[in-house]
Amino acid sequence: MLSSRKAVLSVPSYHPPLAARQGLRLDFNENTAGCSVRVLERLRKLDTEALAKYPERESVETRVAEFLKVAPAGVLLTNGVDEAIHLLCQTYLEPGDEALLVVPTYSMYRIYASAAGAEVIGVPAEPQFRFPTEGLMKRIGRRTRLIAIANPNNPTGAVAPQEELLQIARSAPNAALLVDEAYFEFYGQTMVEAQRELPNLFVTRTFSKAYGLAGLRLGVLVGDAGQMQAVRRVSSPYNVNAIALACLPEALDDQTFIRQYVGEILESRRRLQEFLETSGIPFWPSQANFVLMRAGQSKPEAAKFVEDMRQRGILVRDRSGDPGCEGCVRITLGPKDHLGRLMSALEDTFEKRGISLGVPRR
Repeated sequence: MLSSRKAVLSVPSYHPPLAARQGLRLDFNENTAGCSVRVLERLRKLDTEALAKYPERESVETRVAEFLKVAPAGVLLTNGVDEAIHLLCQTYLEPGDEALLVVPTYSMYRIYASAAGAEVIGVPAEPQFRFPTEGLMKRIGRRTRLIAIANPNNPTGAVAPQEELLQIARSAPNAALLVDEAYFEFYGQTMVEAQRELPNLFVTRTFSKAYGLAGLRLGVLVGDAGQMQAVRRVSSPYNVNAIALACLPEALDDQTFIRQYVGEILESRRRLQEFLETSGIPFWPSQANFVLMRAGQSKPEAAKFVEDMRQRGILVRDRSGDPGCEGCVRITLGPKDHLGRLMSALEDTFEKRGISLGVPRR
């Protein structure tokens, strides 16, 4: 009887709660305001010929390379950052190799590394989810072939200092170091320039967050030109669809929209964190477009909070299943009007739980 590979049978399943997402969607770190109007205008101009042809990504990759100020040979557009992670695992991991992750973090690193047959080693974050540079360095060994780091991290919003990331890359020359910058726009610091000096350093970006193009599934992988030749061998030549390729240049050209949206999100982040601190609700300072807060001491308490918010028309994400996150929920930030709806729902929910607002609690 036909059966799948043993590595596939051991892969942890990931089922994002996408069904019946009715309400203000503050649960998936999407852009809650939508994309640039220039993207919508480009969509309206697409014709039957554009849809009938196989997609050609080279010219758009050149445009992205110009935007990132890197060589086109080091740029690969991907079907979201998920595909970039998958391609790196397929390129560099053999059964028995090790992949190092700082946990908690994005689930797909573990899934793709496990599917490639690698042993996944989770290095726990330090207290308050600080980046565990020393602990990670101690785990690097001769079998280490991939180190994946989200920076800023999801779901915590914590960041790894750039100098420490460089130290890790130099200490593991035989391993691919992936620095996933999905939330770069809300943080402002990047490793893209550093990858020119380090052939084992790869950087990913997404257009699903600040750019509001999650439905088009667009990401980009940046790395050493020589290493990227190997990555391209396992990539489909048609992995990014023609609609996404047509829209991306318009999205890149409208940086006024990006600056305005990011500015609103940063202000919403400041206001939400100030509100939580004043209300005595434990949370972790974030450098992303979301905030992780503690809704209780257990998964049932977090689930009850999520349901209470859903009843008020606000969707937030239960992250109790992540290491060190029991009782925690993650809240995506939106612009001013969305923040107002969120704050109103939080006030109602907190008051229902008997939490007195407006008085700092220590």
